[in-house]
Amino acid sequence: MSSAIDEAVQRTRLSMSNQMEMLIFRLTDKQLYGINVFKIIEIIECPKRIDRAPNSHPAIRGVIDFRGKAIAAIDLSQAVGLSSKNFNDELAYVIICEYNRQLTAFIIDSPETLLTRSWGDIHKPKGINAKSLVAIAYNDDNEAVMLLDIETILAEVVGLDEGMEVPSLGRGNLEWSSLHILLVDDSRTALLMLQSLLDKLGCRHNSLQSADQALDFLNDCLQKNLPLVDMVISDIEMPGMDGFTLARTIRENPAFHDLKIMLHSSMSNPTNQIKAKQAGANDFVAKFDPVFLSERIAALCGLTA
Repeated sequence: MSSAIDEAVQRTRLSMSNQMEMLIFRLTDKQLYGINVFKIIEIIECPKRIDRAPNSHPAIRGVIDFRGKAIAAIDLSQAVGLSSKNFNDELAYVIICEYNRQLTAFIIDSPETLLTRSWGDIHKPKGINAKSLVAIAYNDDNEAVMLLDIETILAEVVGLDEGMEVPSLGRGNLEWSSLHILLVDDSRTALLMLQSLLDKLGCRHNSLQSADQALDFLNDCLQKNLPLVDMVISDIEMPGMDGFTLARTIRENPAFHDLKIMLHSSMSNPTNQIKAKQAGANDFVAKFDPVFLSERIAALCGLTA
């Protein structure tokens, strides 16, 4: 029990110090890739037989049973445009992950080790036009580790809900048009979903893809005597500076005392609520429930029916 507590404390310290611990693994191109360990439930050997799901994306190789639940098994190599993994005849592994409150099984070639890096050492790729790639880090041997935009991959493989309903919050009586919200997320897919929701609610919004850009935006508003936004909705996992550090940095400036901060992440572990409060955020909301998200925005910003 004590070791489990020690591990939880250590990982909490990591999340509060602008660092990320990732599992690094290889796909069929033998390149290194990484996933935040906070999103991983378990790593298992891939079954030799996976029941095929009819009428599904080719990268969905079928469904597997995990602790009594049937979850989609996605060939991560195939999902990013590589050759598929021949798990029937070769040793393969499955990473069980939780994204946006849903379990997904990702088939990989082989896991390697755990790697801890500062978000300051994790950079947006430059000159690389790959929408499934969100950042690059380096291991101790200076080998590149590709961090994938899992939200974009899931959107392409599983699909987005294009017919998203405007939440039933008495929209006609709520002054949504009075709100101005700053969105911060390194995932283009996540930003698209947030923008779509705020457009339907009638909110004004600006969108940025890094915490540094968000701080520059806010400080520029101060220097130019422009009205501040009412709320910042930020992802947590971002190259350069994570959402926890962004929240703490904003709170260090008295001029932003009344600015509402919401951390919005696919890391849906309930402990993130505590970490968000410790960082100075007003709320943490797991991605992506448009109704609940809208309710929390309305509550924090004092909108009443």
